[in-house]
Amino acid sequence: MTKFWRKYVLWFAQEHVDFRVAEFESIVKLFGIEYRHSNENRLKPFWLVEFPNEETALQYASRSVALRSIIELHAHAHTMPEFHQRLQSHVYTQREALTEFFKADSFKMTVETYNKHFSQREKIDKIEAMDYLPIEGSVNLKNPQVEWWYLEFWGLDPTDVPAQPEDIVFGRMLADGQRHLIKQLSLKQRKFIGNTSMDAQLSLLMANQAMVRNGDLVFDPFVGTGSLLVSAAKFGGYVLGADIDYMMLHARCRPSRITQKVREKDESIRANLKQYGCEDRYMDVVVADFSNPLWHQRISFDSIITDPPYGIREATEKVENKSNSKENTRTADMAHYPSTSHYALQHLYTDLLQFGAKHLKLGGRLVCWLPFHREDYSESILPQHTHLRLLANSEQLLAGNTARRLLTYEKHMEYNETAGPIGCSTQIPESTQDFRERYFNTNGSLESRQDRRMRKAAQREEGRLQMEMRGKLLIDGRAKKCDLNKARFD
Repeated sequence: MTKFWRKYVLWFAQEHVDFRVAEFESIVKLFGIEYRHSNENRLKPFWLVEFPNEETALQYASRSVALRSIIELHAHAHTMPEFHQRLQSHVYTQREALTEFFKADSFKMTVETYNKHFSQREKIDKIEAMDYLPIEGSVNLKNPQVEWWYLEFWGLDPTDVPAQPEDIVFGRMLADGQRHLIKQLSLKQRKFIGNTSMDAQLSLLMANQAMVRNGDLVFDPFVGTGSLLVSAAKFGGYVLGADIDYMMLHARCRPSRITQKVREKDESIRANLKQYGCEDRYMDVVVADFSNPLWHQRISFDSIITDPPYGIREATEKVENKSNSKENTRTADMAHYPSTSHYALQHLYTDLLQFGAKHLKLGGRLVCWLPFHREDYSESILPQHTHLRLLANSEQLLAGNTARRLLTYEKHMEYNETAGPIGCSTQIPESTQDFRERYFNTNGSLESRQDRRMRKAAQREEGRLQMEMRGKLLIDGRAKKCDLNKARFD
């Protein structure tokens, strides 16, 4: 039996373009959607795609964050005469199917352009040029029954706009994407945030690439303030997190908002999920060192989404193992504060991929970020594992000459305990391993963290002595802020 494919226009927001393909492929796999592409250039703000039916198209729109709108295609051409000819022909051949939309009580006509500005008069002229359309309803700009879209694409380069549009498209608006979630989950209104809280749009894209669905168990081993858990829970996942930073997980760290002096008592990751109506999907967060796994081998996750620390705004730390020959003078009732040491990126990603290979379900996904300096990038620096297949690799530019890539892995074979770490291959060159040192390097030579601390301490001491010589009163601002934070827990 021959399938009757229907053509649609996917109109995307021209933001995070490199993530568009990965999200699309993840969503169609999540729902088992069949599709066919009609255009090759994935950088364009619109794609021409064929789906089997309208229900399938709406299913895709119900999850996509990159999508602005999906439009049922009626005509597409590269010149104006060809466009009007094709549109008239389509209206004539499909008049029975289109009658209910042309006879709707109200309608709205939207004229959209890319890379070229139209005045209101020019937009009206474009609409009046299609006066052969048998539309009978009245105009309703606020709440129309049917919305028609007319699109013109004038290339991607704003410095080289062509004389004529490259693509002209007309169709009926079917549905909007899920971009309203970006504003709904915005960090500006979120209860509990930190210095490294993930942007709402990126966290939603990560949840889509992890194919989070209702009932999934989702884990973030570097949870921080739980931004990724919020997005995963919004798509129906049950969320669990861990982090080595006790103060962060208990919301006792310094506030990151400029206008906030001390944190409120009810700030927490649970409060974030409660704010968005997802508290019932919150399982827990635990204080844990990722380099020393505490999870039972029988625990398995549907997906792992995480943003490991890079050592820039948050330290890359692990609990230090010491062989101490001194006599142990501690008693059972004494509090123990373990010392930490630097957690090298190479070791971190080795542990992360090994953890994913061991604890992901077959077909489960690991979605994580990898920081690097752009001049160092090649596919050889991407971490690899025998049990994980790299499916997507999208770049986001950062400050200066740095960037990070969102990597999506899928577990394609059961973990073999006997193979151990031999099956894991993480190839991160020295230029990437010292990411933090090179990020802060300004004089062309690498400086160790200890040397930097000693240099900063010497500068502070010199400044203190000069202030004493000038007779100025010294104020310890940091100690004052710490006292304010301690006071709210007394």
